[in-house]
This record gives sequence, structure tokens and C-alpha cells, in this order.
Amino acid sequence: MLADDIFNDYKEAMKSRDTLKSSILSFLRAEMLNQATAKKKDKLDDAETLIVIRKQIKQHQDSIEQFTKGGRPEAAEKEEKELGILKNYLPAQMSIEQIKNLIEETIVSTGAGGIKDMGKLMKELTVKISGKADSKLVSDLVKQRLSVPS
Repeated sequence: MLADDIFNDYKEAMKSRDTLKSSILSFLRAEMLNQATAKKKDKLDDAETLIVIRKQIKQHQDSIEQFTKGGRPEAAEKEEKELGILKNYLPAQMSIEQIKNLIEETIVSTGAGGIKDMGKLMKELTVKISGKADSKLVSDLVKQRLSVPS
């Protein structure tokens, strides 16, 4: 399970005195524990763990953006390193070509003809792509594809 992998990596980081990795994994584990407690469970399953990881990634991305705008490159750099650690726990991401192929398949299967069908198309794609691609990227590619007459 993913939660076990995170715990084992945390233990290894502690043993090797990797303070950055151990602190980010400690925080991640605390968030996972909070979610499990809120759901009245002992442990989160992999899908729930991925939701917590994605939330942490989103927060780090927002922090990087804010630190960059605020002229704090050293803080943004630290956030980038932490973000890299978190991204290691995500499933492999689809390539842009794979996403475009899936968009084409879904357009054919749903009969989507224009930008007005974007909601229907995104609903189908979200199920198929779940966790394997950034939803903003998928949305941008769908918008781009539906704006161009076939």
C-alpha cells in the first residue's frame, strides 16, 4: 500500500538524517492520519492517500507561485524540492500524446461536436484519466481541440 511506502520512506529519511524529506513525509503522514481519523478508519486506502498527496502538491504549487511573486526565491526553491518528493508518490502521468488520443476517442464515443459539449466530454475524461494527468492540462487540451472544427 502507498501509505506503507510513505511510512517506510519516512523511516529511511530519518535514519539517513535527510531533514527535508523526513519533515515533508512527517507532515504528509500527519495529514493522512487526520483524514483517516475524520473517516473513522485506521488507515487510508491508496485512492484516499492519493487525494491527500494531490492536495499537498496543490498547496506547494500555490506556495511556489506566491513566493516567486513575493521575491523570495530561496523559499520557492525549498517548496520545489518538497514538491518533487511528493510527486514521487503519484502514479505515472500520461503523456500529452496519450491524453490527445484519449480525447479523440472520447469525442467519437460521446459524439461531442463543439465547445458546448465540453462538460459532457470532461465528465467522461475525468473518469478515464483520474490521477494520471493534470486536470487543468486536460481541460486546456479539450478546449483547444473543441475550438478547432474537425
